[in-house]
Amino acid sequence: MNVADILRIKGSTVKTVTSDETALGLSHKLRIEHIGAMIVSNDGKSIDGIISERDLAYGLAAYGSQLPRMAVSKLMTKVVVTCSPEDSITDAMKLMTQRRVRHLPVKDGDQLVGIISIGDVLKHRLGEVELEVNVLRDYAIAARR
Repeated sequence: MNVADILRIKGSTVKTVTSDETALGLSHKLRIEHIGAMIVSNDGKSIDGIISERDLAYGLAAYGSQLPRMAVSKLMTKVVVTCSPEDSITDAMKLMTQRRVRHLPVKDGDQLVGIISIGDVLKHRLGEVELEVNVLRDYAIAARR
């Protein structure tokens, strides 16, 4: 199984925010969309950065009451860790763990084609484990007969 399998199930829509959006505006968008991160892109195609709930929390600690009016560009992570649709889910999990990120933009060459979260990966992995359990249960039942 690979990252493309997750995107086929969840969809490849990517929510973006421009770099001049305020932290308060971003917070509203995250709440409305029920997501934990957005790609920062001024053209809707390229990746200028990524901003997450964690970036907002760090921004609050660093800037206090100034945070709501601050531009996303001042808070975002500029060096973005990405994966490709062909990457295995195991490799994506390792990358998330090693780089301590919960969201991975998915790029096919230079094209942004989706984003996966740790929740997406976990949901997919749980589905695989449930299937394995059911197969083993059926095997054990058949072996007793």
